[in-house]
Amino acid sequence: MIASMNTPALKSTEPSAPIAPAPAQTLAVPAEPSPSPLATGAQGATAAEAIACALAAPERTAEEAAAHPLILVVHASVGSGHRSAANAIAEALEEAGEAARAAGNDNSLEARSEVRVLDILDFGRIVFDGDKTASMFTGWARPFYDLTWRYTLTGRLLWGGGTIWARLMYPKFTEYVRRLRPAAIVATHITAANVAVSARMITGQSFPIVCVPTDYEAEGLWPHLHTDLFCVANESMAETLRPRRVPEDRILITGIPASPAFSRTYDRAKAREAFGLPQDKQVMLALAGAKLPQPYVHFRAAIGEMLPFMHAMPSMQLVIVAGADEDYEHELRRQVAEYGLANVTVLGYVNAMAELMEAADVVICKPGGLTVTECLCAHAPMILLGRAYGQEKANVRMLTAAGAAMAATTPRELLDTLRHISDHSASAHAMLMNASILRRPNAAEDIARATFALIRREPPRDAKLRAKHFLHFYWGKKPAHVR
Repeated sequence: MIASMNTPALKSTEPSAPIAPAPAQTLAVPAEPSPSPLATGAQGATAAEAIACALAAPERTAEEAAAHPLILVVHASVGSGHRSAANAIAEALEEAGEAARAAGNDNSLEARSEVRVLDILDFGRIVFDGDKTASMFTGWARPFYDLTWRYTLTGRLLWGGGTIWARLMYPKFTEYVRRLRPAAIVATHITAANVAVSARMITGQSFPIVCVPTDYEAEGLWPHLHTDLFCVANESMAETLRPRRVPEDRILITGIPASPAFSRTYDRAKAREAFGLPQDKQVMLALAGAKLPQPYVHFRAAIGEMLPFMHAMPSMQLVIVAGADEDYEHELRRQVAEYGLANVTVLGYVNAMAELMEAADVVICKPGGLTVTECLCAHAPMILLGRAYGQEKANVRMLTAAGAAMAATTPRELLDTLRHISDHSASAHAMLMNASILRRPNAAEDIARATFALIRREPPRDAKLRAKHFLHFYWGKKPAHVR
């Protein structure tokens, strides 16, 4: 992403890929929700129906499992980041299979493998709304959540994995694993990882488990001793795992997986034209479309308080993405009309987010792991808006320490930051250059290759750690980086 219209492009020198010639309003139309990726053959089946179908089917034999390897990529629908990472990994696994078949290697592991993306919450004895639960931890309970991270689970008391959680809440997933005999499980959420470890213990199977944390700090409750491979964002994150007794050969620095769309090169002028944006202004893109009530209510409030001051920044075009929240979108349009703001554009749900980031000079966003990773891959300088807790605080600290982003907690701080960028366009350029140390656009492909390598490896190591145990806590050393 370039800092201003007068700065030479800093993205890849590969030829630009044109975006689809569609009007701006077409790009902003909400998409129909996609069917559950649990697919067991019935298109459009609900998650519960797909699970029931899988559990009713005949159990796969060891020979069938070997002939048609099944890789499960498991997330939890707590926000959208874990699901996005899971989908990116699944896409990379499937592309590896397609490449193998195109090369005539139909009998290779990659060509024979099937990939399924699962939401672990769908298997719960009590099915609950992950987004609403996440909102609780971003509201009144968030300080307690942060304290737990800092003083307990990110200290020396660690969780090695056990069967209690799976036995109490996720017996369906254990049975799913028993019947389908997966070749590997890739987990992008801590609950999915622990349930996978438990299912492996209970069933006595020996498949590898790959854990992919989707922030720039690893929680203390990841199953450290029972994970075959941790795929982490950077060296700083790896330093939080080594004191937790994770062996060096079980740590792979890959980056956080994001959709390949964010790493492609697009034509900026065409992107701006498609979204109806001016070519001669600095475009500031505010991502305010998440469904979580908290903390986006504060994010949106800050954007709303800043709107009246956009009159004073005529050289900027503020683009606000409201997402699928039509009420919020209508309210924004009403305010923009009331204030007479010609330099503010409101969009609804945007499918072509990568192209929209290409059209922007700076992205204003929350410091969620997947969001900032997409910005890094898209070469988009960031302003991280809002008070951060937990892992998001670690994300802010890492990005600002690297000089890859600016942070603003209040609307006034955001205004000051925008004025600074308006007066000193080189600051956005500096963020872009500094982000190169963190940018890893091929994370999903690296994770896919590592997963296939683990499946091929025989025999499985550390079999004693896979023996059943109800609980397993242990002491580690103090992590190199503690919040």
